[in-house]
Amino acid sequence: MLDVTKPSNTASAAPFDADRLDRLMDEAGIDILFTTSKHNVQYLLGGHRAFFFESMDAMGLSRYLPVLVYPKGAAQKAAFFGHRMEGFQKENQPFWVSESQTNSSGSVDAMQKAIDYIRKSGVKAHRIGAELAFLPVDSGTALRNAFSGSDVADALFVLERLRAVKSPEELRQLRIASERVIESMLAVIANHGPGATKRELTEALRREETNRGLVFDYLLITAGTSLNRAPSEQRWGEGDILSLDSGGNYHGYIGDLCRMAIQGKPDAELEDLLAEIETIQRAAMKPIKAGAPGNVIYGAAEPLAHKSKHHNHMHFLAHGMGLVSHEAPRLTAKGPVPYDAYDSDRPLESGMVVSVETTLQHPQRGFIKLEDTVVVTDAGFDIYGEGGRGWNRGGTAVR
Repeated sequence: MLDVTKPSNTASAAPFDADRLDRLMDEAGIDILFTTSKHNVQYLLGGHRAFFFESMDAMGLSRYLPVLVYPKGAAQKAAFFGHRMEGFQKENQPFWVSESQTNSSGSVDAMQKAIDYIRKSGVKAHRIGAELAFLPVDSGTALRNAFSGSDVADALFVLERLRAVKSPEELRQLRIASERVIESMLAVIANHGPGATKRELTEALRREETNRGLVFDYLLITAGTSLNRAPSEQRWGEGDILSLDSGGNYHGYIGDLCRMAIQGKPDAELEDLLAEIETIQRAAMKPIKAGAPGNVIYGAAEPLAHKSKHHNHMHFLAHGMGLVSHEAPRLTAKGPVPYDAYDSDRPLESGMVVSVETTLQHPQRGFIKLEDTVVVTDAGFDIYGEGGRGWNRGGTAVR
């Protein structure tokens, strides 16, 4: 997305493809968007995130609710209604929209200001697009009551397709997030010998990611032969394997990767198991290229997973990544997050980002997984955060 330093009334100032958004809205029959999720407001504003509400929404008797309205074909009438705490950020870097008010105190207040603006603007709102999963009941009721003669449709698909192809700046941020997650994991592994608990390892990763400028989102962690992925007092003992599957974000863009470790030296079986997973990962990536149908990824990986002697315990998944985990491209209807396989038969586009992951839940050896962030390019693909793919040895920095 573009860096915007001053507001403008021209559509060309929009830090996204306004023509594409207009076309998507037209195809969906939507006249005006009421965007209320942090991630889509960030996207449409060109990177703005309310620092005060980075890790919380609740405040007083209500909650933080940003509202960005965008009328189809009238980017010059787009407007943003934010919380009073965002006024400081607006002073430092004014928003590109022609109207921005940062004086709301809660969800209904912000929505009412947006409603009043649309009424005065003269924009027709026969069919309103709203983020239904990110629209509180109180502000949603206010919206419906204000435009009782209008239909309110879910705008998730429109906004997801708008974000499907990442800009060079977005890719830069995803690369930073991915590489720093890997760096953080390797530091935690190297600095912890036998006896560290999963809870201690989780807190250590939180510190490592934070010290590298990331916002720590989560860590799914297993140790030994256990398949339980929650932080606990379980210890990472001598000879035990460890999986670290973490999401850390950089300015909202998520680095989501998984790497393996062991206290000691892996035996031949463990080497073979991880090598098989690596083979599936590489096979899944090999056909990725702009113009190839999305189903080439599963077409390359699934036969290898199915013929494995561990196929009953092995799972392959590929899903889109960016500001949201499991965003476009949608490559399967059989994954853990339910959606249709919209992009399976459609060509991949340069700038799309796919998380590729192969998981083995071995009943005797434990949880073994690799997850990679892969970017579609015209020539093929690029991997972000490729390091640490083998059995990383625990405690190497403290011995």
